[in-house]
Amino acid sequence: MSRILPKNIRKSLTRKLIDKFLHTYSEIEVINKGVIEKRRGIPTIYIGNHLSNVDGVILNRLLKDNNVAFMAGVKLSKDIVTNLVLETIRTIHITPSSADKKAIKEAIKYLEDGGSIFIFPEGTRSRSGSMLKAKKGFILLAKMSKAQFVPIALEGTEELLPINSDSMSKENFNHSKVKVTFGEPFNLPEKTEDNKDAWTEVATEYSMKKIAELLDPKYRGVYS
Repeated sequence: MSRILPKNIRKSLTRKLIDKFLHTYSEIEVINKGVIEKRRGIPTIYIGNHLSNVDGVILNRLLKDNNVAFMAGVKLSKDIVTNLVLETIRTIHITPSSADKKAIKEAIKYLEDGGSIFIFPEGTRSRSGSMLKAKKGFILLAKMSKAQFVPIALEGTEELLPINSDSMSKENFNHSKVKVTFGEPFNLPEKTEDNKDAWTEVATEYSMKKIAELLDPKYRGVYS
């Protein structure tokens, strides 16, 4: 399909398939949706825990009126199925575990132009379902753009579309309840004389715990 059909038709068909799968297999509960309704038109950095390849799909639907671009690892575009899904989502490709200055500049420009960004600070899906130690790059985005964060907690997507270690294309949907909780907007902690040498670590820990607070304890992992 990716080579034969025009892009606009591919996107339309992929969206219909996504809607069908989510309608068939998932029961999605959304908590505090009013938070994102109030953020429409306000540049925001959304951050969340990462459990499944379906996370971004669900969040893209929920944030459709918030002009959000998703930071996505470049390797996702190399898989045929995930590449088709990515065509339906506004994305900024980033090289994981690196100082990808081009992607960071693009994200900051997007925020400056009035858009919002979503990023998974852990940088990868959790195989255990529990939160992993976050990468620190997302702190730079907030520091340079002055945008507020909104934390998002995901539960149940690890059962809806479990990770297949062999290939993303082999992942299959299962019936599952999914819970998405939006937290209140927050700013980074202030840099003080006491924390200035470790401020990035302090800010990272502070931000990730804002996500953890919204999660059932079994999902909190290193941020328990």
